[in-house]
Amino acid sequence: MLPNARWLTALPLLVWPDGGHDALETRVFLVREQADYILKWNPLRQDLDAWLVVAEEKGTWSTPREGKRIATFSVYEEQIHQGRSYRFRRVMQVTEGAIDKHGQVLLLPTIDIEGWWTSLGEVGFDDETIITLYCDHATSEQFHSEFKTDLDLERLPSGKFATNDLIMTLSAYSYNILRWIGLIGLMEDISPVWHPAKRRRLKTVVQELMYLAVRLVTTGRRLKLIRLLYDLCLYMPQLELRLSS
Repeated sequence: MLPNARWLTALPLLVWPDGGHDALETRVFLVREQADYILKWNPLRQDLDAWLVVAEEKGTWSTPREGKRIATFSVYEEQIHQGRSYRFRRVMQVTEGAIDKHGQVLLLPTIDIEGWWTSLGEVGFDDETIITLYCDHATSEQFHSEFKTDLDLERLPSGKFATNDLIMTLSAYSYNILRWIGLIGLMEDISPVWHPAKRRRLKTVVQELMYLAVRLVTTGRRLKLIRLLYDLCLYMPQLELRLSS
């Protein structure tokens, strides 16, 4: 993945693995490849009360609502891999809840912890910035979901790598075209707008624009065929469309 990404751009790369990739080997590999990362920490067998004590000492607390406190801070850990020592930064968020979201006072407060490994330094990338950047990971997951479900690619059709590589390449090309059509339909008066949105899912684009290529209407005692797809392609000068009468 990294060589292909560097072939596309010379800008610095930022990798967002989820908690399933929380391994020392993964972080060491990204460090050696000179790629920055924000990796979700997998908090297995952690003492929640001990983390609350650390948060009281190091954390910056905020109160988003009554009965809920959130502390953010950074910790550094020295870990050894193949005889070499590495120093890693982990942004921590400790949440203490004395009242739930429904207003019920709890007998014992709840304590939740989250963490994010990162190679980004504190200068220019404080704790809140790291958490905000990782939140975009959920946005990218939505695009992955569209690619798999709306294009029906949850399972690749062949056991041969070359065949699946061809299918993925053609699917990515189709995905980009449908995404482009959805963007044009969002900005222009082409696609029916049901509610305000920043983008259209591929399934919506297919249902509103691809399945409804023409529409038969009656006006002035005459039948007219409205070519929606043709009108759409007027906004795509790069594509050549040949329509038969």
